Amino acid sequence: MRAKLLVFPLRGRNWCFSRTIDHSLLSASHASSQSSPSTLKGLWTNINVRDKPLNAKAELFVDYIANKMNSVWIGLEKAPEGSFKNKIHGLGLRLLSRVKPSEIFLKSISKEITSVEIIYPSSLNAQLVRRRLRHIAVRGAIIHRKYFYGSVLLIPLSAACGILPLPNVPFFWVLFRTYSHWRALQGSEKLLQLVSDGNKTSNTYTQTEHKNSKSQSHSSNEPCWVLKPSKELDNLVRLEGLSQHAIVNICKIYDLNTKDVIKYQKSIF
Repeated sequence: MRAKLLVFPLRGRNWCFSRTIDHSLLSASHASSQSSPSTLKGLWTNINVRDKPLNAKAELFVDYIANKMNSVWIGLEKAPEGSFKNKIHGLGLRLLSRVKPSEIFLKSISKEITSVEIIYPSSLNAQLVRRRLRHIAVRGAIIHRKYFYGSVLLIPLSAACGILPLPNVPFFWVLFRTYSHWRALQGSEKLLQLVSDGNKTSNTYTQTEHKNSKSQSHSSNEPCWVLKPSKELDNLVRLEGLSQHAIVNICKIYDLNTKDVIKYQKSIF
């Protein structure tokens, strides 16, 4: 599966890294969540298979936890206005707004991706763009590995808050952050693998907007990364010094999440 990535400078050293929204994957993700075990008994039955590799068992456990957290979050979202659960949902939204956009980007690089199409302003140097992608992948792996282990250590401490007669918000938040850092770590390693010269199947392949892309086939010889300069994106980036209006236009044209892109303006990493 090929993913489209957008890379462009926002302000100074702040660059935007974002994956275009693939709407076909949303329904597939929904179907996958429905097929995953919903009970501990079903989870144990799926995990307790001798021939199943350890990483597949870990994925089942992570998906089970993620589905449980998602169902709890939906319940909080549907709570009546002004209720205690509704206030907890508002607190959760404020906490989620503090998650760095680079983490959201790295989480979007799933294990199913076999190649990436990197769209960037035509005025930029292609090697610089790939170097920045490698940098965010390497740094992301270091940071999210550290925070993942730290979050794992906090799980038992936050679970102890369950003795209180209130919803254990700290436990669910730490659990979510553990899951989020683990996904970002996996995405960092996958992105680094895709844009690395060490992969024998990858090579530099620069493509202009006017080239015919029909000759590209999803075969074993397909490059793992494709650099695609865009004059249209270059014109939009130069427009008004990337005002919020220009960012909204870029997000509409390339199907990006506007809130995540705007976060890059103030984000250090």
